[in-house]
Amino acid sequence: MHKPPVRIVAVIDDDRRVLMSLANLLASGGYLTRLYENAEAFFSADHSGLVCIITDLGMRPIDGLQVLQRSTESPAPVPVIIITGRPSEHSDDYFLQRGAVGFFRKPLDGDALLERLNDVTP
Repeated sequence: MHKPPVRIVAVIDDDRRVLMSLANLLASGGYLTRLYENAEAFFSADHSGLVCIITDLGMRPIDGLQVLQRSTESPAPVPVIIITGRPSEHSDDYFLQRGAVGFFRKPLDGDALLERLNDVTP
């Protein structure tokens, strides 16, 4: 019997409720998750096997835009989806032009997020 590939998504958000909600949503779509309450914890962790990073935009001291930048400049870049619950001075296209593969505002449309994730992951 052939097993489907393991697809692991890193989720970075400083709101534990959002982390748990996204973990449940992603599990329903067949994804495993690694959850991080801040970008520092993410950057100090093992990134092997990741197929995507979902990161909140408004975190301190390292924000989602910095996560995106560091990922796109990495020798082995991982696709990044940006999420935010705050108004942004930038348009959605601003983040897409900088390499994000998706941009979603909270409250998230779970179906649209899973659809985008399926589009950008193997």
